[in-house]
Amino acid sequence: MATPNYGYEKRQRELAKKQKKEQKLREKAERKLGGDATGDDTDAPADDATGTDGAGDQPA
Repeated sequence: MATPNYGYEKRQRELAKKQKKEQKLREKAERKLGGDATGDDTDAPADDATGTDGAGDQPA
């Protein structure tokens, strides 16, 4: 039976970590420079969509 190649497995884990870290840094840089396009969804006022603007909540 073949023995496990721990060095190869460790290298693959390190490469995956490095790629994930680089991806996070790229996304962070994009948000810092021109994040308006991706941040619009979270910054949009929710009261228009949910109807909680207070206009019709109280009876007249």
